[in-house]
Amino acid sequence: MSSWIRWHGPAMARLWGFCWLVVGFWRAAVACPTSCKCSASRIWCSDPSPGIVAFPRLEPNSVDPENITEIFIANQKRLEIINEDDVEAYVGLRNLTIVDSGLKFVAHKAFLKNSNLQHINFTRNKLTSLSRKHFRHLDLSELILVGNPFTCSCDIMWIKTLQEAKSSPDTQDLYCLNESSKNIPLANLQIPNCGLPSANLAAPNLTVEEGKSITLSCSVAGDPVPNMYWDVGNLVSKHMNETSHTQGSLRITNISSDDSGKQISCVAENLVGEDQDSVNLTVHFAPTITFLESPTSDHHWCIPFTVKGNPKPALQWFYNGAILNESKYICTKIHVTNHTEYHGCLQLDNPTHMNNGDYTLIAKNEYGKDEKQISAHFMGWPGIDDGANPNYPDVIYEDYGTAANDIGDTTNRSNEIPSTDVTDKTGREHLSVYAVVVIASVVGFCLLVMLFLLKLARHSKFGMKDFSWFGFGKVKSRQGVGPASVISNDDDSASPLHHISNGSNTPSSSEGGPDAVIIGMTKIPVIENPQYFGITNSQLKPDTWPRGSPKTA
Repeated sequence: MSSWIRWHGPAMARLWGFCWLVVGFWRAAVACPTSCKCSASRIWCSDPSPGIVAFPRLEPNSVDPENITEIFIANQKRLEIINEDDVEAYVGLRNLTIVDSGLKFVAHKAFLKNSNLQHINFTRNKLTSLSRKHFRHLDLSELILVGNPFTCSCDIMWIKTLQEAKSSPDTQDLYCLNESSKNIPLANLQIPNCGLPSANLAAPNLTVEEGKSITLSCSVAGDPVPNMYWDVGNLVSKHMNETSHTQGSLRITNISSDDSGKQISCVAENLVGEDQDSVNLTVHFAPTITFLESPTSDHHWCIPFTVKGNPKPALQWFYNGAILNESKYICTKIHVTNHTEYHGCLQLDNPTHMNNGDYTLIAKNEYGKDEKQISAHFMGWPGIDDGANPNYPDVIYEDYGTAANDIGDTTNRSNEIPSTDVTDKTGREHLSVYAVVVIASVVGFCLLVMLFLLKLARHSKFGMKDFSWFGFGKVKSRQGVGPASVISNDDDSASPLHHISNGSNTPSSSEGGPDAVIIGMTKIPVIENPQYFGITNSQLKPDTWPRGSPKTA
């Protein structure tokens, strides 16, 4: 039993795991060529013995070749050729270095599938010629060819042209061997009848209506005589071309709107290099609303849409069949423009149940128009629904249309949605109106009372009121209780006391002197304050001084 546990327990599991790991490393080592070392992303072969005679390849069951980004080969004198299929498996390859080796020939299509290549170093090999066709489809940032015994011919003039185009201080010191086996600097190489070609396209600007057909023509020239071809990219419209050595035509039929903005090029190519002339195809077509969706809530509410059209279409929104007047609270926003395609939304700032309804988008230009409709529901009507039901009773829209007109709706339809700023402020405006009316009423009443009191004050000698109107018509006197009256000897005099009669009998004004107040049936003399109205002693009447008081001049 103990023996079984020893061979089947956790220790045995760890042992078997270690064995599988060793087997895995052994298989990977077997898959890597002799004289090379391999990792998950790199292959390097630098051991000259025994060395490699062909470009290193990995076995299918080893490291995935698509993950290899760098291959370094050095001191491999027996490596002479790179065939068309040697490098095609390394689609992720970025850096290729073959130095101090015996490389003599590279197939024209050797790097056809290695579009990620950026750095190539072929220093000190045995290359006598190298065509530009190897690299024309690559976006190389570095191509090092120092130390190769190139033969002076038109085949390598493209290298000179490339060096001159770069015009960088780190220009390579390249040489070639002439017929006398003499080294000539590549910068000084002159080859008769060996120059860059030229291409000329007949239509520099091209504008056409969708569904029409056009024909482009191109002419090329150069020595050596160039080959001509058309580069139409991913053109959708049907097309066919006819070319000769120096002339060519391209026929495009039933032009699609999807081709608007695409580039069409006529290319001339020879040993030295290439030249091209290009035009941009502009297609005019009627607008199409390709996308319209229910509103979504982000920072603002948004009804998203996508519209295609050329020229750029004009956009108009309708709410329940009536023109929607836009404002800073509800407006159309275009977020992304892609040639003839426009992505945007109808943006609403804090919409309420007043904004629920059917929204219609109309896109129009000179070639036609398109329209689409969407139902929008932002929140439920108070007391009608809870916001979960997107169906809206028609009577609600009719009632709301009347209200919109009442508050100054600026649309040409009674059921059009008002601007969101009016909708949001309607309740507050009504409350403000009520408050203003109440305040105005109170202020008006107070003004009337004040005017009435001021009028009474004009007829009162001291600005006092007769409080008998308020139930204080009888006051006590020194000799008894009776009706109170105030009699003044001068009506409309400067004295603040005026004659006020409440219908009771009053004593004659001659009793008690001219300045006396009758309280009950008793006449009491009254002395006025000379400072009451700011009147000096000289301005007072002589008879206003109390009896027995000295008078001053």
